[in-house]
Amino acid sequence: MTIAILLAVSLGIITGIFLAPASLVPHMGSLISGGLMLVLLLVGISVGRQSGFLKQLRRMGLKILLVPLSVALGSILGGITGGLLLGIPWHQAGAVGAGFGWYTFTAVELSKHSAYLGTLAFITNMAREMIALVTIPLIAKYLGNLECVATAGSPGMTVALPVISSSTKDPNITIIAFISGMVLAILVPVVVPFMMTLG
Repeated sequence: MTIAILLAVSLGIITGIFLAPASLVPHMGSLISGGLMLVLLLVGISVGRQSGFLKQLRRMGLKILLVPLSVALGSILGGITGGLLLGIPWHQAGAVGAGFGWYTFTAVELSKHSAYLGTLAFITNMAREMIALVTIPLIAKYLGNLECVATAGSPGMTVALPVISSSTKDPNITIIAFISGMVLAILVPVVVPFMMTLG
């Protein structure tokens, strides 16, 4: 799966440089959104077809929220630690970490404070998503399934969900990944601005 992802991205880059017509560029956002919706629909059908899906969801209960809350805490503390090593104020580094992989919102929000911080947020959170997509198959194989969910962060309910589903082959983990990603996406617009008020 990791090799397939790297090949697909490489092929896309080569196609973009040498083959894709310029007239296609304005429509790329719509094509990506449409493709992503189709993939998520297929993942949803696959999960829904699992026997006892609703029973499994009820059995997990509210304890399922421990996953996104742990991911949120780890991401913020990791951001603060990295910021201290790089000489970035702790509250700014924590705000970057609080993007949880949602690079578009975090970059725009932190650009209100400085172009540097917005750029850092964009690069950091985009890198998190790309690293997650490449490493999730390896993490599922060598570390564990819940670790895949933590690695993905907010994209666990969107871009990374098909990779998590196919790598773990566990419908319970797919459910957890979707819910975790959704909770993290809800937290981002609250936690990122809040972290900036702490400085």
